[in-house]
Amino acid sequence: MKPVRSLARAMLSGIFVVSGARNFANPERLVTAAKPVMDRVTPLLERANPRIPTDTTTLIRVNSAVQVGAGLMLATGKFARPAALVLAGTLVPVTIAGHPFWTNDDPTARNNNQIHFLKNLGLFGGLLLAAADTEGKPGLRWRTGHRIGHSRRSVQRAVRTARREARIAVRSASTARRLPG
Repeated sequence: MKPVRSLARAMLSGIFVVSGARNFANPERLVTAAKPVMDRVTPLLERANPRIPTDTTTLIRVNSAVQVGAGLMLATGKFARPAALVLAGTLVPVTIAGHPFWTNDDPTARNNNQIHFLKNLGLFGGLLLAAADTEGKPGLRWRTGHRIGHSRRSVQRAVRTARREARIAVRSASTARRLPG
């Protein structure tokens, strides 16, 4: 892995590891902000699978643990692309619940939440870039297209060979019929 890529991943993942660990240890401070979002999401979770916990504190802890784990994977470069996607997914509810600037009447609070909302959008964009980064290697789309082209050429060669052998067999049979005996 190139040094710039390693450094960038470590820098991008740092906020998730630190805030995830802090929020895991003390989820109660986030319950008030997360409660309005959880009240809307709880029926969806219950319909999806009744075994999914709907307790706000538990879900904050789960989200925090996922952020720590995926942040460490991104920082170390192990499964970095899936880890970046997971982190992007955990960032959505955090941003909506934690920084709803559209609900603030106080201009100072509105401005503060808007800045943090935009910061999280920037992190989201960085995570999408990290998820798309193939480290200079061909991506899945290119490899699939290349493999399809290779397979197509192999089939075309096999068809040409089969036609050539069929022509040879027809000539041999024709020649054999003309021979006496």
